[in-house]
Amino acid sequence: MNRSSKLCVLLAALFISTPTIMAQELKQLTLEDVTPGGATYRFAENIYNLQWWGDVCIKPDIDTLYAVQPATGATSVLTTRTEVNKALEGLQAGPIPHFYNVSFPWSDKKQMLITLPTGYVIYSLDKQTVLSTRIAKEKMGDRDYCIATGNVAFTINNNLYVNDKAVTNEPEGVECGKSVHRNEFGITKGTFWSPKGNLLAFYRMDERMVAQYPLVDITTPMAEVNNIRYPMAGNTSHVVSVGIYRPADGHTLYLQTGDPTDRYFTNICWAPDEQSIYLIELNRDQNHAKLCQYNAETGELMATLLEEQAPDYVEPQQPITFLPWDSSQFIYQSQRDGFNHLYLYNTQGKLLKQLTSGAWMVQDLVGFHTAQKEIIIASTEYSPLQSNLFRVNLKSGKRVAIGTVTEGVHRAQLSASGTYVIDTYSSPTVPRNIDIVNVLKGKSINLLTAANPFEGFRMPVIETGIIKAADGVTDLHYRLTKPADFDPNKQYPAIIYVYGGPHAQMVTGGWLNGLRGWDMYMANKGYILFSVDNRGSGNRGKAFESATFRQLGIEEGKDQVKGAEFLQSLPYVDGTRIGVHGWSFGGHMTTALMLRYPHLFKVGVAGGPVIDWGYYEVMYGERYMDTPQSNPEGYKQTNLKNLAGNLKGHLLIIHDDHDDTCVPQHTLSFMKACVDARTYPDLFIYPGHKHNVLGRDRVHLHEKITRYFEDNL
Repeated sequence: MNRSSKLCVLLAALFISTPTIMAQELKQLTLEDVTPGGATYRFAENIYNLQWWGDVCIKPDIDTLYAVQPATGATSVLTTRTEVNKALEGLQAGPIPHFYNVSFPWSDKKQMLITLPTGYVIYSLDKQTVLSTRIAKEKMGDRDYCIATGNVAFTINNNLYVNDKAVTNEPEGVECGKSVHRNEFGITKGTFWSPKGNLLAFYRMDERMVAQYPLVDITTPMAEVNNIRYPMAGNTSHVVSVGIYRPADGHTLYLQTGDPTDRYFTNICWAPDEQSIYLIELNRDQNHAKLCQYNAETGELMATLLEEQAPDYVEPQQPITFLPWDSSQFIYQSQRDGFNHLYLYNTQGKLLKQLTSGAWMVQDLVGFHTAQKEIIIASTEYSPLQSNLFRVNLKSGKRVAIGTVTEGVHRAQLSASGTYVIDTYSSPTVPRNIDIVNVLKGKSINLLTAANPFEGFRMPVIETGIIKAADGVTDLHYRLTKPADFDPNKQYPAIIYVYGGPHAQMVTGGWLNGLRGWDMYMANKGYILFSVDNRGSGNRGKAFESATFRQLGIEEGKDQVKGAEFLQSLPYVDGTRIGVHGWSFGGHMTTALMLRYPHLFKVGVAGGPVIDWGYYEVMYGERYMDTPQSNPEGYKQTNLKNLAGNLKGHLLIIHDDHDDTCVPQHTLSFMKACVDARTYPDLFIYPGHKHNVLGRDRVHLHEKITRYFEDNL
């Protein structure tokens, strides 16, 4: 057993080391306790909407707004909800229910921005008055407030507006100002204000050529068809262009990108002087990326600054970031050496230096300490299970860890000068901790150390460790969970919880090593719960992830089998009673494991599964599988309908009838294949939900899954 395994066993044992009479008084966890949406759902205490006002930490509460001095921890009251609502009396905007919707974007002004469902209010803290309001007459979607000017970009239906003026007037099937490319490539929004607020870049997406997929709304007296535009792999995709709008005179132009068909426009970034705009263009094969600079006045291409190609795929996730002290240099992120790292370029496209390197990943470029000319990053340098904060000297490349806590998963918010960071982290034994840390000195002030939300409950025992992948070389991290009353002389059934796809990680160095509430619940019902991050999953670098290229689910399945064989080697596991459960990509994995290894897996519950990658959308599916036309053998091998006759155990498929990510055709076509093959899976539908089951119904979902394993495993 490695050091981390021993530590986790020891720490988990602390939960159950009380005398027997005390253990009898501990409460048993219920699904209501461990499921989001449950009536008694338990979660770690938090401080919501912590933020910076320059270099002052703002701590919102329901009734009071506090300021925390980061050097001393001294706390003062900025204002109260009573005072603010008094100023809002008689206005359409108020009152405010809490302070979780305020921000402080102007570090040099004693003003706060209040974001409301109806619009925005600027409030003066020293005068205790409302300075200005911008209230919408209609419901605004995709809102984007410009800090520099106070202008607001938003959408109504499929069109873009700025303030009260329509920027676009598009027909049905064309959308402006919204996220495009199905939120791939790091895209999360559709509008981008220039640094001084003089210009607004926006996406225009034409989907009229994309086939419509029918979803059925059963809540109406006569069921209605809700059509969505869904570009399936190998089929015609939407066409995206990038517009630039000038609020001063209402002028709009579009970038002259040439024919935008079968191209992706991602990672938009403005030049600091607003004279040009940068974006990364990607071909449909997703193996050739170009960083392009366009003239913001004419829309003409000014330069292609760099290009990146790969035999499998290039996956740009972040826009370039200009140095705040030198607008002629920027940071570009790339996996070109096998791990995501930072590269320094000048605006002529010359590579000046690689800023970070090593067999670890930069996960986030947090910001800059301008005075020191240092970059603040989060990375996996300590461990692929962790995320830790470092400052990187631009000149020397030297990295120095921030703070004294080396374990856990850390998330950072940097103050305006870069002098301080709000460090929010969890570790296997710490559910949540929030510190203000001096970036250079390491001195910290604690704002919150959350109590164990499961204090007083019977807790399972968690172990972590490493097994070898199916290639016999690669290390895979696993998490194994035992019942609170574990008896090494008994034999327990085991359930593998799997996701297995790109960008995801089930085993972490965070709270309870990433253990899910349902896993906790099932362990205490008498199961061994197990997860292993197979090749193809996240935070391990390009080679680890792309080992599954053009054959999704196959190599991943081989690694999951190694996990099942590891379970069979344990004397307290009944190797004839191994189940598997997963959702989405994990639903594909669950179904695939039940069909490819029927001798090994007795019971499976697959939620929202991908059955045939030919039915999945273009952007994600073609990155990892190429097109059905160019990879027919790969699509054939991974099409689970072709394996329907292999089903031997009990398999429950769960799907949502409004799933617009993994459309119901996957499950329905698989059911037809099983009918034809004379095999007998079970099916359950959740009406009214999309790609997952949320709210109160989520408790029902996990009770349904639990009963299936209880009945069959």
